[in-house]
Amino acid sequence: MNNNKKILFIIFTILFTSNCSEKIAYSGTILNNEFDYLSLSNKNAVISYLGKANYIDIIENKFFYYSEKKIIKNNFNKKLIQRNVLVYKFDESENVIFSKQYDLNNEQEIKIIKEKTKNNLIKKGLLEKIFGGVGKRTLPNTQ
Repeated sequence: MNNNKKILFIIFTILFTSNCSEKIAYSGTILNNEFDYLSLSNKNAVISYLGKANYIDIIENKFFYYSEKKIIKNNFNKKLIQRNVLVYKFDESENVIFSKQYDLNNEQEIKIIKEKTKNNLIKKGLLEKIFGGVGKRTLPNTQ
């Protein structure tokens, strides 16, 4: 019985100490803070330094690069340290005509519209959501 208590104590100690360790998690493009990414002059230079864009706006010909760094101690304790968004706009000859960098400090400057698009086409009740297509028949194509 005494051996079982020792084993349980060792397992509990290992689990407890492993939950206290910090993990640094990166997502998106990892950026070097010492390099001036806004000085890049054309599309080929942007792609060679930063790689494939996280999002490409084909209408306005813009590239978006997203980078985020978090410290995670456990599932309930996550802290966002760094967030960067790089935006590049190109002209027809693939030269950079606009470049901007946004970070956590710019988050308050961006205004989010609270309007939502209404979905009047599909209004389902609770039973319809649960039993969706049960009992519905499709008519055979008689043409």
